[in-house]
Amino acid sequence: MDLLKKIFIFILILNSFIIKANAQYKHSEKSYQYAWCAQNNGIAEYINQDKTRIDCLTKTHAVEFDFAKKWAESVGQALYYGIMTGKKAKVVLIVEEAKEMMYLKRVEKLSKVYNFDVEFVTNAILKLDKDGRCSYCKCKCKT
Repeated sequence: MDLLKKIFIFILILNSFIIKANAQYKHSEKSYQYAWCAQNNGIAEYINQDKTRIDCLTKTHAVEFDFAKKWAESVGQALYYGIMTGKKAKVVLIVEEAKEMMYLKRVEKLSKVYNFDVEFVTNAILKLDKDGRCSYCKCKCKT
């Protein structure tokens, strides 16, 4: 099998894992990101000079959003974005179930050592309608 075919198969397999991982969440990460960013007068999807994309840039913070189970990934990204912008790094964890609060505790420990801010959001920030749908037009809850 030539290299191009191997790469193509690898991408297909990787994509299937990503789709399965995202399927477990009721709303998309972007729906939380856009709701929080609008409430905090931030710029959503701010693009750095190196083409990396910050979930939300406010006057004081470079903010990274992630679902609670992806807590470790969010810390590295937030710290990097803070360096790139000269603003304080912030992690906003998306917590959909009470049992996920253990991930917040992990991030809070790291925030004390590496001097970044952390908070969490629940689906309350989405202001769901009577059918459980949020206002973000591209959210999977719309399908």
